[in-house]
Amino acid sequence: GLKQAPRTWYDTLSLFLLENGFTRGTIDKTLFLRKHKGEIIIVQIYVDDIVFGSTNIKLCEKFSKLMQSRYEMSMMGELNFFLGLQVKQTSKGIFINQSKYVKDLLKKFDLENCSLMKTPMSPSIKLDSDPKGKSVDIKTHRGMIGSLLYLISSRPDIMFATCLCARYQACPKEPHMFAVKRIFRYLKGAPNLGLWYPKDSSFELNDYSDADFVGCKIYRKSTIGGCQLLGEKLVSWSNKKQNYV
Repeated sequence: GLKQAPRTWYDTLSLFLLENGFTRGTIDKTLFLRKHKGEIIIVQIYVDDIVFGSTNIKLCEKFSKLMQSRYEMSMMGELNFFLGLQVKQTSKGIFINQSKYVKDLLKKFDLENCSLMKTPMSPSIKLDSDPKGKSVDIKTHRGMIGSLLYLISSRPDIMFATCLCARYQACPKEPHMFAVKRIFRYLKGAPNLGLWYPKDSSFELNDYSDADFVGCKIYRKSTIGGCQLLGEKLVSWSNKKQNYV
């Protein structure tokens, strides 16, 4: 129950994996990799939840026995749900989405019967701090923003709109709430969108990026966005207001 317990557990588990031939990721410190006779096994840990996969099923079986020999753990079978992510594995590829999470959010914020929108944000909208505007419940506004920020792990289509709305959490006004609710109205009309990773796809790396021109009305800064694909597989995406004018 101590706040340092997760870190202590991570130190214990990572030491155990390193002692058994795994190497830790240089960027993601919760990712571990082991190579054996041309085969690889990848292990991703999140506190006491572990997802792993390998090019050889025997390595998965050995890893399962290794963990159960040291810790009280149980195998949950093939991955289909993890931290709100729904994973559908087929012979043609893997589909990841958060449709259940979207439906839970609509119910949580009482937007199940809202009207639909075809886009998450109007292209003509220009949000600012609006100091003279009518204030809204800051707790509800921040809760909606936080929920959307978690959702962009599988929905890059709402990233720009969510990040723009997230800039005005200190003192949200009615226009900010309207913009956030529009994102939810868009999600209601498209709850099942997600990420598709086809099995037969090249590993050619392609990068796309763009920036608006002085998109921020307050600081006169531009916003840059980009995405990276391995073949047809989207592996990374970002959206950020530039640091300088």
